[in-house]
Amino acid sequence: MNRVEKSKEKFQQLFGDGVPTTYSTDPDFQDILSHFIFGEVFYQGNLSDKHRELITLVVLTTNQTLPQLKAHVRAALNIGVTPVEIKEAVYQCAPYIGFPKTLNAMNEVNEVFKAKNIALPVESQKTVDEDNRFDKGLAVQVEIFGDVIEKMQESAPLNQKHIQEYLSAFCFGDFYTRGGLDLKTRELLTLCIISALGGAEGQVKAHVQGNKNVGNDKGTLITAITHCLPYMGFPRTLNAFACINEIIPEN
Repeated sequence: MNRVEKSKEKFQQLFGDGVPTTYSTDPDFQDILSHFIFGEVFYQGNLSDKHRELITLVVLTTNQTLPQLKAHVRAALNIGVTPVEIKEAVYQCAPYIGFPKTLNAMNEVNEVFKAKNIALPVESQKTVDEDNRFDKGLAVQVEIFGDVIEKMQESAPLNQKHIQEYLSAFCFGDFYTRGGLDLKTRELLTLCIISALGGAEGQVKAHVQGNKNVGNDKGTLITAITHCLPYMGFPRTLNAFACINEIIPEN
């Protein structure tokens, strides 16, 4: 199949028989969009369509492109992504984009779920409590980043140690320990979220190393960031590629 045929097949798989309204107003632009995203990008690399849609959801959440987010929630459900997986992907954005933007995205997800008679709330994926969220979060941090975490906590100025504690208890304890998505998927989604933010190259590099440490190889990272390209543009994509190449040089 050529890319036009591939795009038609992939679009139908994701969205059914619906026709974007832009075909009636901007058909040339919609053709460029559809053929590139669904005829080329979706076929680059070896990620599953489920992982591609999870990546799309977190980048659209980060960018707050909410109408497109709602469409891709439907698409994700159409290809077998579970309601729990969708919710967990959106929740994973909170430490990086803040609560208000995450709540905006959750409202869109909930509207789709209600329209499809998906019961809310979905099954809880919480695995920590007030007594162990810090310790369990710290354990996940160390699993991802290694002994550098202990050194960061020890070297933090006294008036900033609370930030290191928040990272362990909140970012990693409250979110990374949750069920619904495995650690490799959460870390891959995090790389995509912070790449889409722009201006966070230091954190991108750290999470490139984190992805490598949990078993996501360079090819997977290249494919994931390539999948972000249509939603965040070339500048942030190329910046993320530069971070990947710095941390994992070409042989």
